[in-house]
Amino acid sequence: MKLELLHQPDSAVAKVLLDPQEEILAEAGAMVAMSSSIDVSTTLRKGKGGGVLGGLKRMVAGESLFISVFRSGGSAAELYLSPTLMGDILPYTLSGTELVIQSTSYLASTPGVQIDLGFTGFKSLFSGESLFWLTANGSGLALLNAFGSVYEIDVDGEYVVDTGHIVAFERTLDYSISKANKSWAGAFFSGEGFVCHFKGKGKVFCQTHNPGSFGRMVGGKLPPR
Repeated sequence: MKLELLHQPDSAVAKVLLDPQEEILAEAGAMVAMSSSIDVSTTLRKGKGGGVLGGLKRMVAGESLFISVFRSGGSAAELYLSPTLMGDILPYTLSGTELVIQSTSYLASTPGVQIDLGFTGFKSLFSGESLFWLTANGSGLALLNAFGSVYEIDVDGEYVVDTGHIVAFERTLDYSISKANKSWAGAFFSGEGFVCHFKGKGKVFCQTHNPGSFGRMVGGKLPPR
């Protein structure tokens, strides 16, 4: 499998070149174009985080209930994937590591990557951000999407990131969620909401735009139905 990222960072598209009899799993609706020889199937995902329960858990987290499986036939084929929101695509190779992913940032993965649902705690419910995050482990390639550009932070000690700007982080980091401001009034009027306090050593991948804030801004300007 070969990967080429096009039109970064504003409108990234992943061009995936599949070898014969190779497959990749992607979020339902992510396909833009593909070779006619590719076989497409829809599944609730087998393995960890799979089955009906796994599908329902992903749906609660803001993901699609279904996963699309793209498999090449007897010859090489190409597939184009893109995220729903305009932004960049981050490729991350897992090899015995675990990655925590913001629930709407999963785009695609190779079969050796296992995706399951994690819980961030009730505090995130009041932040207006996602209550659930995904966890990825196993071995292989995961493609993540961001709203805007992606930038990487190497944490060695402590670091604070707004929850709405997190794409993913390595599980070597411990984290806790708290208010950005010491007082509830300060947190409300500052517009900062909740932040994630990281401790340890590892990478945090952030997006330049906050999809929750963008949605609230745009939603307030739409005419009533």
